[in-house]
Amino acid sequence: MTRTSPAPAATTADAPQPRGLWHNRDFLRFWLGETVSLLGTQITNLALPLTAIGAFGATDEQVGLLRFLQLAPYLGLALVIGVWTDRARRRPVMLGANLVRLVLLALVPVLYWWHALDLPTLMVIACTVGIASVVFDVSWMSYVPVLVKSPEHYVEAGARMGAGSSAADVAGPGIAGVLVSALTAPAALIVDACSYAVSVISLLLIRTPEPRPEPAAERRLLRELKDGLGWVMHDRVLRALALTGFCCNFSMVTVWTMFLLYGTHDLHLGSTGLGAVFATASVGGLIGALISRRVIARFPLGRVYLVAQSALLLGPALIPSAAGPRPVMIGMFVLSFFATYLGLGVAGVIIVSLRQAMTPQSMMGRMTAAFRTLLFGGGALGGLSAGLLAGRIGARGALAVAAAGSAAVVIGLLVSPVSRLRVLPSSPRQVPTAAGPGR
Repeated sequence: MTRTSPAPAATTADAPQPRGLWHNRDFLRFWLGETVSLLGTQITNLALPLTAIGAFGATDEQVGLLRFLQLAPYLGLALVIGVWTDRARRRPVMLGANLVRLVLLALVPVLYWWHALDLPTLMVIACTVGIASVVFDVSWMSYVPVLVKSPEHYVEAGARMGAGSSAADVAGPGIAGVLVSALTAPAALIVDACSYAVSVISLLLIRTPEPRPEPAAERRLLRELKDGLGWVMHDRVLRALALTGFCCNFSMVTVWTMFLLYGTHDLHLGSTGLGAVFATASVGGLIGALISRRVIARFPLGRVYLVAQSALLLGPALIPSAAGPRPVMIGMFVLSFFATYLGLGVAGVIIVSLRQAMTPQSMMGRMTAAFRTLLFGGGALGGLSAGLLAGRIGARGALAVAAAGSAAVVIGLLVSPVSRLRVLPSSPRQVPTAAGPGR
């Protein structure tokens, strides 16, 4: 997106300039609520596995299974939920999802204090929270264009959402480490429950009317599922984004889970130390989101995507190669995650902007669901693989295997059609008649 320069005072009334998202109160409300809830999610990402390890002595395989169950609903339900969200208004759906997450996460410390919490119960709660997360995630990406309205603001909206996510990545792990140390891991989950309350309030304050989806003449679930997948897989750019995203998420969740096990069991880093590593490195994601608009405006879109995704995929190589005194090793860990988050911060803005620019509103939910299935499906399999592999060959050896596999994906980036794009498409391609609502 390009910003318009301020008009001279004498002509402002005659030629009003487009207003940016800083003047869009409903988008700002949504952005604030989502950023706060993402902050809480970062706390849960650290506190939930530490609850399993600290309270129940969970093994590497069990921690990997816990992470898998958090993300597994994306594999089985995202496409179905995507069809449903294309038939409904998104705001009520998101309100319900956040209320479910609020109640379930608040239930964990209550059960723990009543001595009624065990590892199977924790895993059921994690999976149910994951289902609610699928509902919310499939909905919010389709809802943002309703608030933003003009495609020329999609990159700006993506950059602001990315900056909010990265800010949560920066603050969340450090806060989580302190809270777990001070309150215990189960009690720290109360903060995430409160963050969802903030998101619920922000959604209730939004006043932008959401159009009612067109009624379907006939509803064929399998047909609509096929349409959503077909929309992504039959477009070479969207297909490349989705398949690369699967690999990137597999890499990131695998490395993150393995490092959590490595840091806890082999290096004996406490929750505060682990939180500090993640928080310091996450500054890279915040920087990436903040500079993304300027970088995209200055360089060809595809070249920026290639460099950013390569940084994300090559970053993990620094972790298994870290050696020497403990401060040097921790510095290399931080640098590894910093490179990964920096690449993610820039690439994420491009990916979301491309998806929104290339997809009409009537297909947005199903497109988002197809992406969520592949992206979080990769993450779910990565978490499970991390636990199984670390249990077999040790976390350090597993990190080396994961880093090599991650680096190999860069070859695919070099031939990706996304890497050859220069600018965002000006308008989405038309939905084939057979793929329209209710067809």
